[in-house]
Amino acid sequence: MNSPGSHVVMGRIGAPWGVKGWVKLFSFADPADNLLDYHRFWTVVANVSSAESSAESAAESANASTHGLQILEFDEMKVHGHDFVGHIKGCDVREQACRYTGLELLIEKTELPGLDAGYYWYQLEGLRVVTASGQDLGIVQQLMETGANDVLVVKGDAQSVDKTERLLPWIEDSVIRQVDLAKGLILVEWDKDY
Repeated sequence: MNSPGSHVVMGRIGAPWGVKGWVKLFSFADPADNLLDYHRFWTVVANVSSAESSAESAAESANASTHGLQILEFDEMKVHGHDFVGHIKGCDVREQACRYTGLELLIEKTELPGLDAGYYWYQLEGLRVVTASGQDLGIVQQLMETGANDVLVVKGDAQSVDKTERLLPWIEDSVIRQVDLAKGLILVEWDKDY
């Protein structure tokens, strides 16, 4: 699912864990345990009736339904070995927990803590990438985490020099020269033929 513009995906619900309504949780946060800082998420819940949502969030869920989102709350979340597990509020049997498998957990971008330095990945997605020599390489589609450094996936479009997809390493100062969020631009030291 592509998250709505005002939300960011923090994780995903895995398979049921145990028989009392607990589920495995996969974190997309960095560090991963930052997922545990949140207990209230937005998600697209097509296969769970609105009667199962908590009474407190019923009005908010109704308001969000025009965007396809519903509130989902956890009354407990914890580390279990190298993984995370959580108990969905009001979900007390394994069969009920099965309905949530695969749902993404979103929060509003305004809930993210401010950064002293650097950028959230969602801030970089959609920015135009231009070389120091003026070649337009396209738009950042996504970022990937690798062992050495993060990588920008840049896809060419109608405005770029070609429609090639390029992988640019996020190496500040040598490859990434400047990021201008206001202008929607990343200036890079790169060549279209690399």
